[in-house]
Amino acid sequence: MRLAVDTGATVTLVGVTPLELIGHEPSFSASQTWITTGSGEELGPRVSVDCIKVLGHERSNFPVLAHTLPLSTKVDGLLGLDYMRAHVLRIDFRQSAISLT
Repeated sequence: MRLAVDTGATVTLVGVTPLELIGHEPSFSASQTWITTGSGEELGPRVSVDCIKVLGHERSNFPVLAHTLPLSTKVDGLLGLDYMRAHVLRIDFRQSAISLT
């Protein structure tokens, strides 16, 4: 999946369709979380993905928020601060590089 780094997102969000493609059914989730989006507050299901690996770092049983993304979105979700908090994020615009240490 392609996730956009979003330093303004407190939680990691993944589109419903990509989650379904890897075997999760967000509509059956017992856990729900309120989020604030550009269009207001919405209640969304939380699911735990078996493994998520981003920029060389791997987390197991990582909770993500399932959310329907606009059709024009070119990513499968947003990588939020909940994933990045334990790391140092470096974005080098001159070199077009990003790293997580």
